[in-house]
Amino acid sequence: MTSKINFTRRGLGRVAAGAALIGAPLPLRFASAQSAPANLKVGLILPMSGAQALIGQMCKHGADIANDIFVDIKLPVKLEIVTYDTETKPDVARTQAEKAVEAGCHVLVGAFDSGQTIAVAQVAEQKGVPLVVNIAAAPPLTESGYKFIVRNFPTAPMLLASAFDLQKQIFAASGVTPKSAVLLSINDTFGNAMVNGIKAMFPKAGMPYEILDIITYDAGAKDLSVEVGKAKASKAEMLMPICRLNDAKLMVQEMVKQRWEPMTINPGTPGMYEQDFIKSMGKYAEYTLSIQPWLNPKAAMTKILEKHHKAKFPGAQIDIDAGFTFEAMLIAAHAWLDAKSTKPDALMASLRKTHIDDHVMVGGPIEFDAKGQNNNIKGTALQVLKRNIAVVLPKDAAEADLVFPQPGWTDKRRT
Repeated sequence: MTSKINFTRRGLGRVAAGAALIGAPLPLRFASAQSAPANLKVGLILPMSGAQALIGQMCKHGADIANDIFVDIKLPVKLEIVTYDTETKPDVARTQAEKAVEAGCHVLVGAFDSGQTIAVAQVAEQKGVPLVVNIAAAPPLTESGYKFIVRNFPTAPMLLASAFDLQKQIFAASGVTPKSAVLLSINDTFGNAMVNGIKAMFPKAGMPYEILDIITYDAGAKDLSVEVGKAKASKAEMLMPICRLNDAKLMVQEMVKQRWEPMTINPGTPGMYEQDFIKSMGKYAEYTLSIQPWLNPKAAMTKILEKHHKAKFPGAQIDIDAGFTFEAMLIAAHAWLDAKSTKPDALMASLRKTHIDDHVMVGGPIEFDAKGQNNNIKGTALQVLKRNIAVVLPKDAAEADLVFPQPGWTDKRRT
């Protein structure tokens, strides 16, 4: 792990205190870490209620274990993390961001959903408070000239470029290549960004299939029978769903009901890797393929994260929600270590020169370009196998073998 740190006398005193703490027995170290004053106050802005509540709660897991991990990896920083609920509404996200700033938060982190994150980014820019984006892919976040934002998550075009590349790897590895596809997408900020990205990038991607139709549906839809029926009628061999958690469940339920069994690959969207989706759908979640940035199962930091997550949240799945939120806290911690200040300009200057080699997500070091974008995050192909998410591609991060096409709904392999 590397970070460019200029130590002042006060900073050296803090590090010396941290070193003394590290030398103490583990229980004492944790007790001391919990009682020591915080160095930095972070406003964590997430959808803790509303349609995306389960995802927001999973994101919060990564923040809840951050300070314990810092003790474990000997990072002499403690964060005071205060959570603000967006209620899954962009207007509420704006209000909560303003509350966080008024409450003295030095850094904002959030907000999973692109529409909500854009609202938070506008507040961060107006108030001059740094925002570290944990998850949100809409390009405007780093294409609007904001000076107080860094994003440790791929843009929609980055997700799509990775998805097209990994689709080719899936076809090559399985020996099965579809000739046609249909796109079925939610029409929220993120969904629209993905659809527009596909329209722009697909003609140049050299894909072996034709997209027969693009079908969209409302983010608040309670029934997708018409949309799934239209997708089925296209006779496409492959379905590419762009969905979130609740509509992912509606989509699969309707596909089973209508006995539609296309090859399916999720091209970089949440929903089908979520624990609630896997539990709710049971055998119908099995073999679902998603292309996502993901935790590197072979990274040392991932193993530390998994250890603390299992201890604090036994039985809960750890995924990119917790992974990227933890990394946002890691980024904020490194910024404070470098700046030794809670002043916005000093923190922002340190955020811009972030360089962290040891982290949890697949890809290169965490660092940001002039727009505040981390371009080093890599995609993975994930598959639900035995009710767990497993990385199946790329090969250097794989922990299980790919199964493609996914077996039919009544296939005996689904148990």
